[in-house]
Amino acid sequence: MLFDEKLKSAMESILFVSSEPMDEKKLAQLLEIKPKEAREIAEELIKEYEGRNAGFKLLKVAGGYFYAVAPEMSEYVRQLYKPKYTSLSNASLETLAVVAYQQPVTRAEIEKIRGVNSDKIVSNLTEKGLIKELGKKEAPGRPSIYGTTREFLLYFGINSLDELPKITES
Repeated sequence: MLFDEKLKSAMESILFVSSEPMDEKKLAQLLEIKPKEAREIAEELIKEYEGRNAGFKLLKVAGGYFYAVAPEMSEYVRQLYKPKYTSLSNASLETLAVVAYQQPVTRAEIEKIRGVNSDKIVSNLTEKGLIKELGKKEAPGRPSIYGTTREFLLYFGINSLDELPKITES
């Protein structure tokens, strides 16, 4: 479906100034249209940008739409931009993987899988907003259970946990 160019331009402007992914409900509210129309316009824009050599692209990540630098331009941008996340250690990535694939999961369950104490790493990942406490497990001691956050999806540039690579046993 082809939409009015003014409406598409308005959406591009909104997304351009947004510092985080914007979902179709919020876009619809701002543009005074239905959420379905906002989704259709955003998907149309994604397709349009796929054919351009613009240096950036429109992505659907973490349940919303967001402009991102095209991979081939990342080195140029990296010279100016200081990300809010430092790179994660192997231990942090390993712990994040356990949480992402096993959630909801307790610290004890993480440690059983990893084979080492993970208290500090779980605390650091929680501070960075990549994981969060989801509640308490109905078990002796009522340990906290953890899961991934929207920030996790943003960090890895995915829209949902379904986009994580499938685990194959070897």
